[in-house]
Amino acid sequence: MTASDTAPTAGAMAGRIAVVTGASRGIGRAVAKRFALEGAHVVAVARTQAALEDLDDEVQAAGATPLILVAEDLTDGDKIDRMGAALYERFGRLDVLVGNAGFLGRLGPLGHMPPEMFQQVMDVNVTANWRLIRSLDPLLRQSTAGRALFVTSGVGHAARAYWGAYAISKAALEMMVKVWAAELLKTNVKVNLVNPGRTRTEMRREAYPGEDPATLPAPEAHADAFVRLVSPDYQEHGALVDLTAAG
Repeated sequence: MTASDTAPTAGAMAGRIAVVTGASRGIGRAVAKRFALEGAHVVAVARTQAALEDLDDEVQAAGATPLILVAEDLTDGDKIDRMGAALYERFGRLDVLVGNAGFLGRLGPLGHMPPEMFQQVMDVNVTANWRLIRSLDPLLRQSTAGRALFVTSGVGHAARAYWGAYAISKAALEMMVKVWAAELLKTNVKVNLVNPGRTRTEMRREAYPGEDPATLPAPEAHADAFVRLVSPDYQEHGALVDLTAAG
């Protein structure tokens, strides 16, 4: 499965309500900005208030609707529940969820990983996304074309030595999303996974400190694909979309 269709038209997300996690930097930032420029009402979620405000300044300077900023730690499930309740009170529905926030942790032998580090990776990459599903599933079902997209990695389905908790967490995320997709078969909600591949992000730099970032695509290079994958016209469900094969 690839996302090699034509680029989306301007205003492709007009009026859509979208939540994007990990929105303060990297792919999440690029996607949140692009969604806003396409006319969506974007709820940008990240831990860092200042970085979210910088993004909002860019969005407003470009003439788009101001973002709704949620500066919270997604490992606090009660705060996710409160966000869901607030979205219901304000909009009564959710059209798009992009689960992008992630944590690499420490690479190395599994037996050498501190238990608290393993748990933190699982909390961010798996449990937080489950809490998002739990809180936002009812809102997505209220949309005429609810779409959810979760960012994964090639290490989630191809075992590589020393990728430890991160690889395990992505494998768990992929199965969780596929189970949720199976539960949504008779609804208007479409749920998929996306593997962006090699991208110029801070996490990539942490994983490959010797790599020249100039050889990697910028996060903005994926924005068209994300708009396409959450479009009401996109009918794939329970799929893993590999952007490295998009051509």
